[in-house]
Amino acid sequence: MRRRPVLSVLTVVYLAAVAYITLNPAPGDPAGNPLLRSLLRAVSAVPGLGWVDYAVAEFTANILLFVPMGLLFTLLLGRWRWWLAVSLGIAATLGIEFVQLFLPARFTDARDVLANTLGTLIGAAVAFAVTSRSRRAAGSPR
Repeated sequence: MRRRPVLSVLTVVYLAAVAYITLNPAPGDPAGNPLLRSLLRAVSAVPGLGWVDYAVAEFTANILLFVPMGLLFTLLLGRWRWWLAVSLGIAATLGIEFVQLFLPARFTDARDVLANTLGTLIGAAVAFAVTSRSRRAAGSPR
């Protein structure tokens, strides 16, 4: 981490944001958000997208929330340790879901674990692809 101070700071800021979003004991009600409801109505009115509802939006948001985790951890740990980055993402989501058991306004859900794990995997894959491409461009064998 010493060799990558900016990346380390970004990771800490990102993790603090994830902790706030997922562990805030008094979260807002996104399902009651008029803008979100209007957006979901508009999207589901598009032919072929009638299946898009709040559950789909929430699942997708959980995936997107964890993409940076896989990306940042893989960049920090090195691309050949992508599996460790994904393991840390899984551990983080399991920890979040465990803590949410004790927060009255929060709910634990196995779909969150799946979505967060998918997001972490996608982020790790992006980091792996980007570092592979940059190494090939630089002429590095690995």
